[in-house]
Amino acid sequence: MTLNCKGKLIDLNTPKVMGILNVTPDSFYDGGRFKDEKSILSQVEKLTTEGATFIDIGAYSSRPGADFVSEEEELRRLIPIINLVTASFPDSIISIDSFRSRVIKESIEAGAAIANDISGGQLDPLMFKTVGSLGIPYIMMHMRGTPQTMQQMTNYSNVVQEVYTYFSERIQLANTHQIKDIILDLGFGFSKTREQNFELLAAFDFYNHLNLPILAGVSRKSMIYKTLNTTADQALNGTSALHMVALQKGAKLLRVHDVKEAVECIQLHNALQK
Repeated sequence: MTLNCKGKLIDLNTPKVMGILNVTPDSFYDGGRFKDEKSILSQVEKLTTEGATFIDIGAYSSRPGADFVSEEEELRRLIPIINLVTASFPDSIISIDSFRSRVIKESIEAGAAIANDISGGQLDPLMFKTVGSLGIPYIMMHMRGTPQTMQQMTNYSNVVQEVYTYFSERIQLANTHQIKDIILDLGFGFSKTREQNFELLAAFDFYNHLNLPILAGVSRKSMIYKTLNTTADQALNGTSALHMVALQKGAKLLRVHDVKEAVECIQLHNALQK
């Protein structure tokens, strides 16, 4: 399994880490921490030094009930940061966390390499056409509704099968738009209850039948800290525990706040595989 990122082939046969850089004021864990050039560059340096292959930049919080952000505001936040990161770290591979095709297009033109869409193309009818024409890797997540409404949309008869059916249909549609490099994200915490999140994680390896790399996005989420009766700040140990479960079940990419610990999970997983 490989990804073509601006002509650079990334081998996912060994799992990789995607470090999170949120530039939103209201993200659930690190909102408002990175709002000036010094703090942003310091964080990118930390993520890359600790072993992140990708830097995922988001300017619109997707936490449950997040405030609406206009397309113009999202771009106003994103483009200067992409310019800043690419100028200071020219070898960095930037992923853009957005469900808007215009934001993706302008971000790729500014130097980003990957589209990370929480809606799987459902919130922008031009997303698949745009990604296909750009020829970039596409992270397709499962979600119902929007960040404002998703937690009222958790009624499934069989969450594991319905998420699988969703991906089967969306992958087929993406293929018609010549999207070649697709990564799947089960969408932990998005339009799912805590119990449903664990049900999906328990069945994580079932999605290997889709023959595409799967991203695990559980870092410091409420499925961890609410189960442990703690907070996002104290959820690193729980995150590492679930990362190892995901790796054992076939995850090829970990999207994380804490790169060093995720890299260590992968190293231990690799040792187990040998």
